[in-house]
Amino acid sequence: MPGPLTAAPRTLLRRTSARLHGATAVLSLCAALVVAPAAAAESRTDGTPPVVSAGQVMPHLHALQQIADRNGGNRAHGTPGYRDSVAYVKAALDKAGFQTSLHKFTYNGTEGYNLIADWPGGDADHILFAGAHLDSVEEGPGMNDNGSGSTALLATALEVSKAGLKPDRHLRFAWWGAEEQGLKGSEAYLRDLPAAERARIDLYLNVDMAGTKDNKVWYVVDDNAAAAKAFKDYFAARKLRTEEIGVGGSDHESFGNVGIPTGGFATEINECLHEACDRIEQIDPETETTSTNAFISTVWQLAARS
Repeated sequence: MPGPLTAAPRTLLRRTSARLHGATAVLSLCAALVVAPAAAAESRTDGTPPVVSAGQVMPHLHALQQIADRNGGNRAHGTPGYRDSVAYVKAALDKAGFQTSLHKFTYNGTEGYNLIADWPGGDADHILFAGAHLDSVEEGPGMNDNGSGSTALLATALEVSKAGLKPDRHLRFAWWGAEEQGLKGSEAYLRDLPAAERARIDLYLNVDMAGTKDNKVWYVVDDNAAAAKAFKDYFAARKLRTEEIGVGGSDHESFGNVGIPTGGFATEINECLHEACDRIEQIDPETETTSTNAFISTVWQLAARS
């Protein structure tokens, strides 16, 4: 995560380091994990969100860990580990029927990439935008910060495809680069996005650190009432504690800074934040799956409102 979300000790945080070449091994991993777009006859139009299991979510985190292991132990801006992370997610989305593109930017003399994925359909004048940062710091693989959020986001997108969802709002997903450097990827995207296009974004939802082991609270962004209520209601129905946080300290800050309403959540911070020990072993599959299903449920709910 990038800098503090609140003045309190529970903070979210900042980023550092990206590059892009999809290795054959990365692409073959995708083939086993991704479902093709559902046929029209299977389209989910009743507004009922799907529920995923740990078996559907955790393989993506294991894939990101393997990418880091093959590339010097990290997935940071300007590194092969980040490039291969982007290639992995992009291949999954392409197979699932998303319209993907790479938004390129330069930071600290190095080319960076944001991966943007649009789900066909929905009202293009009313966009529900969901995102997470994909990069880690140079010190480690970043499995909780933020492989966990990137995985929750990818699992959500794949469920949209599997269901053949026909949302009222247009759905856009993004995996940000160089956020550990100080939100550089999301800032660059919004800087390059014309004002008229920004005005079409109704709401941005963020997920940062979704799988903290021994997590006891979910921190919910309180900027947008509908998003905050959707997340808090989901956790409350499962007797899980939430606390509200403001706009700041993670990818949603860039959107808030240009006047776009934001929502999202994060789990607690642990001692492996921005360290080499932020590995797959630090992820609790139950927490990660709960977070993923909370994100899916909220996207389903808010996509149906125009």
